[in-house]
Amino acid sequence: MKNWDISFVDQKGESRHLPLVSEQRPTVEEAARLIRSSLFPVIGDVDLNDFQDRVPSPTAKWLKEQNGVEITEITEVP
Repeated sequence: MKNWDISFVDQKGESRHLPLVSEQRPTVEEAARLIRSSLFPVIGDVDLNDFQDRVPSPTAKWLKEQNGVEITEITEVP
């Protein structure tokens, strides 16, 4: 397993990091879902029907448009 660091800007404009242990590099959508469940645990599993199958990375789009949260980088931690 590899260690990954997901860097993002939260709703306050502050830079934050979220660690992840995974065999493969997470996609932007996987990282967005992890961030969503971390920042908004109550709606972590909500289905984004309005965006599903219409845009790539619907969770990342929702985070950015509705909450100002943007993923800036996904890097492997040695």
